[in-house]
Amino acid sequence: MTEVQWPSAVDSIFRKNEITPEDVLMLRRTVFGDAHVGDDEAELIFRLNDACTSQCDEWVEFFVEAITDFIVVQADPEGYVSESNASWLIQRINHDGHVQTQSELDLLVKVLEKAQRSPERLVAFALDQVKFGVLEGEGPVGRSLALEPGVVGEAEVKLLRRILYAFGGDGNIAISRAEAEALFDLNDATQEADNHPDWSDLFVKAVANFLMAASGYVVPAREEALRREKWLEERDGVSGFMSQMLAGGLRGIFEAYKRDEEQDRYARLFGRENMIAESEKINALEADWLATRIGRDGLLHENEKALLSFIRDESPEIHPALKQLVESAA
Repeated sequence: MTEVQWPSAVDSIFRKNEITPEDVLMLRRTVFGDAHVGDDEAELIFRLNDACTSQCDEWVEFFVEAITDFIVVQADPEGYVSESNASWLIQRINHDGHVQTQSELDLLVKVLEKAQRSPERLVAFALDQVKFGVLEGEGPVGRSLALEPGVVGEAEVKLLRRILYAFGGDGNIAISRAEAEALFDLNDATQEADNHPDWSDLFVKAVANFLMAASGYVVPAREEALRREKWLEERDGVSGFMSQMLAGGLRGIFEAYKRDEEQDRYARLFGRENMIAESEKINALEADWLATRIGRDGLLHENEKALLSFIRDESPEIHPALKQLVESAA
């Protein structure tokens, strides 16, 4: 591999501890001149990001674009985040378990969004950043909004939504058990807080997606769910959609995700029988987990009661592992 010849201006960036739009333009010409981000270039970009406390907006955009290309686009196979690349990224942005800057957080989420598949632990690391921001009121998850410890605010809800519905995510079509677990942890920790109204909507929608898969229902791919969400935002808004779902019970959720041409195409592509059989395999395991997870802190929270009410009133079948819990919430 040919070593990159860096302009002398790069040294001046380190000396002045500042990255200007002019610096970014120079770096773009150097790094993208051969349409390839090399190992040494990725390392230098991270060194600049770590060293310079004063960063322009153009730098954040370049930093995220270049490193995402390095990890996702230039990966083999393209679009898949390898275990080694995930380890490298976490090592570079992990500061005692947390990311410290907005550029690092933007990079982490962008990698998840652009990848067709990412290791589960990379998704878990991203969710941990939101959890830390909620519980401690610290970190870059709030962006320009102030964080309130112990409260799920608007910024956190938006970031959670991006992570949960990132294209491919951890490779699961539906919300995974690990992701549902993280949502339950947040729900337990903030159940008495004045959370943003969209938090309840997101919690119910995401866990309902998880329950649908656990019940053997073939849920839409995540990108399809996001497309529908965008469609709804353009018309009645997510809150209106959630109101219809909540009013219609679990049946309303199933109807909201009812099979359409896209889902039929997806099922034909992968084999409907195999997909259903695979869902049924985890049915008992997930039902047992849910039975022990709801009310684990000794309380039944409002969101949890709503889910149990959906199951009690609308589900045509209630798994035996859930029957006693559903009856107790009546």
